[in-house]
Amino acid sequence: MTRDSQLDVVIVGGGIVGLATANSLLSNNPNLKLVILEKESSLGAHQTGHNSGVIHSGLYYKPGSLKAKNCIEGYSKLLEFCREHDVAHEICGKIVVALSEQERSQLEMLRQRGEQNGLIGIRRLSKTEIIEIEPHCTGIDGLFVPQTGIVDYGAMTMRLAERIQNFGGQILTNSEVIEIAESSNTVLACTARQQFTTRVLITCGGLHSDRLAMQTQPDLDLRIIPFRGEYFELKESAKHLVRSLIYPVPDPNFPFLGVHFTRRIDGTIECGPNAVLAFAREGYRKTDISIREFTQTLAWPGFRKIARKYWRTGLGEYHRSFSKNAFVAALQKLVPEITANDLQPTGSGVRAQACSRAGSLLDDFEIRQKGRVVHVCNAPSPAATASLAIGDAIASRVSSIVE
Repeated sequence: MTRDSQLDVVIVGGGIVGLATANSLLSNNPNLKLVILEKESSLGAHQTGHNSGVIHSGLYYKPGSLKAKNCIEGYSKLLEFCREHDVAHEICGKIVVALSEQERSQLEMLRQRGEQNGLIGIRRLSKTEIIEIEPHCTGIDGLFVPQTGIVDYGAMTMRLAERIQNFGGQILTNSEVIEIAESSNTVLACTARQQFTTRVLITCGGLHSDRLAMQTQPDLDLRIIPFRGEYFELKESAKHLVRSLIYPVPDPNFPFLGVHFTRRIDGTIECGPNAVLAFAREGYRKTDISIREFTQTLAWPGFRKIARKYWRTGLGEYHRSFSKNAFVAALQKLVPEITANDLQPTGSGVRAQACSRAGSLLDDFEIRQKGRVVHVCNAPSPAATASLAIGDAIASRVSSIVE
């Protein structure tokens, strides 16, 4: 095992949040000795690479929360970055559709929350106005959010990597961190082949963020529970049924947005996702099973509390996972003309969702710092939209140490 000379910053994780953090640090101080360690052979291989490409507006998030603050700040920074670095994007707007009287009241709450978060031009839609925007969509009431957009997050990831390397930062793939050790003035990060001594360590480990955090905080009071989201896409003959983005009113009990339609930047239209418990942290297929990881999920007291309370909801998600007709029925609530023949299978993603010991799915970003180590413990959607703001916030936290 070889040992590198002392570095200023080591970032564990080469997804969009890790890269954005490195970009912020080096933009402020190009002389930093900075290394990114990514366990996969490519960057953005997990949550970033399986992202549906939505630029979130900040509609859903509790005013004053980290999600709201960073999404709104990150939105502007993202658009500026995309324009400056020629990343394909489009601000197309979206509609959120209410299907019942109860959802109508929740829709009004969303409108108020969006306005509290600074969204301008957000407006309620009648049945007729819904059809003017999305002719094949149904609903008793709607909400139009003009700020929502779509982007190529893969291209953005590559542009960030190029900037980091142009500043002199190193990006090492196939470099899984297996041990972290702190001393009074430095932190040691070890892979199977190398040791890295650094003044500051930042972990952005996504699906493995809790494992990394427990290296320095063994009493960590949360765990990552992996939820797989499965998608279909519309065949070419059915693309006319959806113009842009159509969302349901989300269930306030869960940090998921429900089955929806998303036009991607390449013109394809995704339908989904559901949200089923994955049996492995990187369980992108139904057959991906890790006995060790699944056992760890079941052993976490917080997960058992959630399972006891919401087992019926979970069974419904699994029903849609194994029954295409059930999946279609969920889509037909928004676009009744959709049929099973209009859909073809496409990719899936796994969401790293933090769960507290008390039994709640954490709805906000969770960043823990102790001394020279910062752990990003929970950064689900809208982390990609918010990534540049999150990166700036983390850089600000450690600036006094690295300057």
